[in-house]
Amino acid sequence: MRDFADQHEARRDSQLTKRLLGYVKPYIGQFILVFFLMIFSVATSVILPSATGIAINVMNDSNITYEDKIIFIIIGTSLLVVVLFVSIIINYFLTMILQKIGQKITHQIRTEVFTHIQNLSIGQINMLPVGKLVTRATNDPGNISDMFTNSIVNLVRYILMILVMGVALFVIEWKMALITMITVPFIITASLLFRKYSRKAYREVRNNVSEVNGYLSENLSGMKITQVFNQQDKKIQQFNKVNKNLQKSYIKEILVFGIYRPIIWLLSMVATILTVYLGAENILTGGGLSIGAFVSFYVFVGQFFEPIQQIAEQFNTLQNGFASAEKIFDVLDTKPDIEDEEDAIELNEFKGSIEFKDVWFSYIPDEWVLKGISFKVNPDETVAFVGATGSGKTTILQLIVRNYDIQKGEILIDGIDIKKIKRSSLRKFVGQMLQDVFLFSGTVKDNITLFDDSISDERVIEASEYVGLNHVLNRLPDGLNHEVRERGNNFSSGERQLISFARAVVYKPSLMILDEATANIDSETEAIIQESLKKMMNISTMLIVAHRLSTIQHSDKIIVMHKGEIKEMGNHQDLLKRKGLYYNLYQLQYDNQEVIESV
Repeated sequence: MRDFADQHEARRDSQLTKRLLGYVKPYIGQFILVFFLMIFSVATSVILPSATGIAINVMNDSNITYEDKIIFIIIGTSLLVVVLFVSIIINYFLTMILQKIGQKITHQIRTEVFTHIQNLSIGQINMLPVGKLVTRATNDPGNISDMFTNSIVNLVRYILMILVMGVALFVIEWKMALITMITVPFIITASLLFRKYSRKAYREVRNNVSEVNGYLSENLSGMKITQVFNQQDKKIQQFNKVNKNLQKSYIKEILVFGIYRPIIWLLSMVATILTVYLGAENILTGGGLSIGAFVSFYVFVGQFFEPIQQIAEQFNTLQNGFASAEKIFDVLDTKPDIEDEEDAIELNEFKGSIEFKDVWFSYIPDEWVLKGISFKVNPDETVAFVGATGSGKTTILQLIVRNYDIQKGEILIDGIDIKKIKRSSLRKFVGQMLQDVFLFSGTVKDNITLFDDSISDERVIEASEYVGLNHVLNRLPDGLNHEVRERGNNFSSGERQLISFARAVVYKPSLMILDEATANIDSETEAIIQESLKKMMNISTMLIVAHRLSTIQHSDKIIVMHKGEIKEMGNHQDLLKRKGLYYNLYQLQYDNQEVIESV
């Protein structure tokens, strides 16, 4: 009786198979065609051994004249050439049909994985290593495709060949065929054991491949830090560790296969030796077996065991495909933390009113980042959030665009609970400018429009001039069409920030969000950005998080945060007069004389 783990894996396999068959369903008609073509292809493999046996008997038959033998050879050879030519054509169509199906299935799975990952929340994506997600969307769908177009199809082909060759053996000499089949139970037992251990080995390989990809993705992105702090040797040691684990798992996989394949070969050799011995004995003792029939039987025995040996190869691909399917379905079965409610509405306009009502939020249960936050932002107001690192400023901005959902309280957008609004509908009215600007490979224009061809050059130029990006574009040889390398590493921090400003403005948002958008930039660029901010304050509601208090002095309202709570609220002058927390923060950045003058 199998243990619980075996039963669980059997159930798991049946579930995987059922889900995988869903990808095959649209192509079932083509698979049926492939099956019938395969039957014809397998049938042609019987002709040559049979023809060889008949030819030997004809050549040894003294009752047939020399002229008739020549005619027989000419006709037989011609027929074999025709069969061979037809077989080549059939195999060509088999290959083309299967590969096209495989590519379509791969395309569908990759699209599903990428689409699903995009629907996950920011929190979930941050928890998943990028390298592993890349593996799920690239390598694993290809493995599943190989399983459908190569492994399963070849398994069917080999099973058909085993059946056809088995029947041929019994037709020629059933007693010899029965003795030859003695090795089959041993082969089945070895195959079942191989399946069990190879599945475990393949699963370990897929896990370690993901680990290596994840490590490479992270460390290649952070190579600058590694080199600056001279950590190359340490990183090489860490990589050697994950790489060694992958090597060990591959060796285990090879070991399992290396044991199985020789066992099958040995059993097939035993059957071949028995065939030679029994056939020779039959012929020598006059048992009625002709030399031609013996030769055909011998060839059929080889063709009977050859597909059995090849099945091991297909088990390799099959187990690899199942291991990849497990990983892919683990991703697809990860439900997004944040989903639109069934009755969520489409927001047709956003006037810019935002209200927090006693909002509590935590990333980790019971470790509150925001505690009873309440405030209101009126349309076209500019509201700034200030406070020490970790006070909850950025979290508030994340909640407004529903990167996370709150645990208690309400967030209202134009008087509507944010949870009753479709996320895509809400976000299309929001322009975000973050401290860490991400630029895609492409051109400056591509990064402003986000590859939206419906946005005209005139609109892009207008937005660029509005935020001061034109000063940068005038220095570039190709202007808007200047190439942006990966992550925008051929632009300075300030230039990247100006591009992100233009990106936000070109979409004409009703709400502007700036999260430390003026950090880490030079004084010249800051002056341009300050001027851009003043302009943008006039076109929509704006929320700003900034450590540089000089950037938010003209805000309509400043909210001072401390340990997840609102401590002060008012404009710049009012807060300085109170000489509270905001006054202390201001003192840290300016000398006392400037503070007194501001008051």
